[in-house]
Amino acid sequence: MLRVGIVGVGYFGAEFAKICGELDDVELVAVYGGRDAEETARKVPCCFETSLQNLCNRPDIDAVLITSPNFAHKEGVLEASRHSKHVFCEKPIALSLADCEEMLTACQEHSVLFMAGHILHFISGLRKVKKLIKSGVIGDPIIAHAERTGWEPKQPNISWKKRKKFSGGHLFHHIHELDFLQNIMGPAKQVHLMGGNRGHIGKAFGDEDDILLLSIEFSNGGFGTMQYGTAFHWDEHYIKINGTRGAININFQKSTVKVRDENGQITQYPLHDLPEENQARIEQYDRMHGGIVYGSPSERPPQWLSNVMRHEIAYFRDVLLGHPIDDEYNFLFDGTSARSSIHTAEKAMTSLLTHQVIDLSDSQKGNK
Repeated sequence: MLRVGIVGVGYFGAEFAKICGELDDVELVAVYGGRDAEETARKVPCCFETSLQNLCNRPDIDAVLITSPNFAHKEGVLEASRHSKHVFCEKPIALSLADCEEMLTACQEHSVLFMAGHILHFISGLRKVKKLIKSGVIGDPIIAHAERTGWEPKQPNISWKKRKKFSGGHLFHHIHELDFLQNIMGPAKQVHLMGGNRGHIGKAFGDEDDILLLSIEFSNGGFGTMQYGTAFHWDEHYIKINGTRGAININFQKSTVKVRDENGQITQYPLHDLPEENQARIEQYDRMHGGIVYGSPSERPPQWLSNVMRHEIAYFRDVLLGHPIDDEYNFLFDGTSARSSIHTAEKAMTSLLTHQVIDLSDSQKGNK
């Protein structure tokens, strides 16, 4: 039995609480922090703690899920590891490489397991993409492009997610695609980021850049480009990977994966296992603004997301209960995914500020 505490009970944290209450061999012991913490404790039911220290100090907790706002991840991870609790940390792991390294080092020094919550790697269609690429279906991947764009109207309140100091901005908060591409193409060697805020200026908006255009040279010799932002009325959310023999198109809005082999034949796969999951994803994009989807504590995640979250936490449980870490997921546990994604995002933001191409090759480690 894995006994769990949750820090940060908002959109993701509340759903993780529900999942932990339903999973076999998992007991949700206590929650702390977030608008829904006290209500969630009553529903599960579990204990409601009034401080991070109290939760982490409980002897009846084995592991802590850190699902607090981005800027608070470091405090949660350090406190949990200090009390010898294993750690699952939501993305982005940190808002700087220095903080990320401090968090990983703390877990290592206290001999606790650390898992990066990079959820794309638990989506069945994306697992298939990685296996197909590894098998050589598209040859060597040489160029990739990702877009996560949309238009965001004025909001009644300015969330912490819209303030760079707290969220890190789009590149950090929506770090999934960057992490995924580096896992396939290898870590970034050089980055160049252009962008700014052009359509969301004033008191009704936060201070994050609504246009980000990122160019990357990867360690495998390939190249990549990425577009992020809320200044796009023509919304897109996809990843394209071109290789020496074929290509793959991952369309998140249509919930499909298309593979073109060296003979030009196209094979299509669903992004998720169940038809209702794919339909729920399609309907969510129809309601929202392209790839710019922010969860609200007042809402529950759609079925497709909840099911992937369930797979993710079930794997965390299995590893802590003795299941060996599969090669497919080792990079989520050894710090590679956390370190590589944060390092590249941080250097990209440096490029934006300095208007320079930034070299990462001397300090970046592999992400494969």
